[in-house]
Amino acid sequence: MLDLEFTPEQQMLRDTVRGVCATYAPMAVVRALEDDPVGFPPELWKQLGQLDLIGLLLPEEHGGAGMSLVEGVVLYEELGRALAPVPHLVSAVLCGGALARAGSAELTERWLPAVCSGETILAPAWLEPEGGFGPAGVALRAVPDGGDFRLRGTKGHVAFAAAASRLLVLARTGDGDTDVDLFLVDPSDPSVRLTQQMSLSSDTQYQVELDDVAVSAEQRVGPPGSGWATWDAVMHDAIVLLAAQAMGGSRQALDITVQYAKDRRQFDKPLGAFQAIAHYLADAVTAVDGGTTLVHEAAWAASARRPEARRLGAMAKLFACQTYRDVTAMAQQVFGGIGFTVEFDIQLYFRRAKVLQLSWWDTRYLEELVATAVLDQVPA
Repeated sequence: MLDLEFTPEQQMLRDTVRGVCATYAPMAVVRALEDDPVGFPPELWKQLGQLDLIGLLLPEEHGGAGMSLVEGVVLYEELGRALAPVPHLVSAVLCGGALARAGSAELTERWLPAVCSGETILAPAWLEPEGGFGPAGVALRAVPDGGDFRLRGTKGHVAFAAAASRLLVLARTGDGDTDVDLFLVDPSDPSVRLTQQMSLSSDTQYQVELDDVAVSAEQRVGPPGSGWATWDAVMHDAIVLLAAQAMGGSRQALDITVQYAKDRRQFDKPLGAFQAIAHYLADAVTAVDGGTTLVHEAAWAASARRPEARRLGAMAKLFACQTYRDVTAMAQQVFGGIGFTVEFDIQLYFRRAKVLQLSWWDTRYLEELVATAVLDQVPA
């Protein structure tokens, strides 16, 4: 039975994350870390580790908390609200999730406890220049070298690569569409070169060039040829969390804008008293409430292993990121020209909304996933 009410324990989790972010990642810290080569505050990361929030979704036997995506949504709504710059998604959700699903006993014992504690950061190297989000976009080759491999190619937009102890590299091992494997690569290898890439959101991304990097077969995550299936599975979990992050950011951006509409006066009355502004805000709160419900339903469906979970996850990310983009764009109109100046926080949300919409499966890819799910339900 569908139940979208949060338990008292989940509400306590929300309060805890909100308090930690307020203490260790206030807006002054968020601003200071824009375009930073490392990209996250060590104090915040340490606190998240001590509170067992880094390994929140990872198995208990490897040091995690073993919680569901519902608890993950609570965490990510608060991270999105605070714009907290942390490598949680890349390390604990994507790389940690891949290791938990498919890693050998040796790899999981070596890396997962350190990931859960925050001692180690892992980062996925996935996207490539001119490549898409699907398996055909992976062109970097893993060339057999005896029983091992050599990796040759370039990855782009690798988040937190300079802070990572290992990169989880998606590499092509055959000519079939999904002949992709996952390999753990040491970014300090002399044959690996990192170049920081600047983005609209001023987050920390890198281009990674792998020039004939030697990787042993023991560093492959999962059986041969299983890499894309593993990556696709962890991405379907990740997009629900990203949707929650978008909704957390949307709600905070809306709250900032509502307060400004109350405080700013024109013609001897608040901006919010003008009908056009009031209607903008009414439309925004309707979209934010609706998007939040959709995200919560997607998380519940995934936690309950419902068959519609993958479709709902894609719908949630699609709608949440569009809502985040629309709400922050509306907010800029309410603020006027000053909303684009660095002194105002709203521009931080506006810039991050667009980058989140373009990242980790964009609008077009998500629409294809939803369309495929819908059409597959229609009898031939």
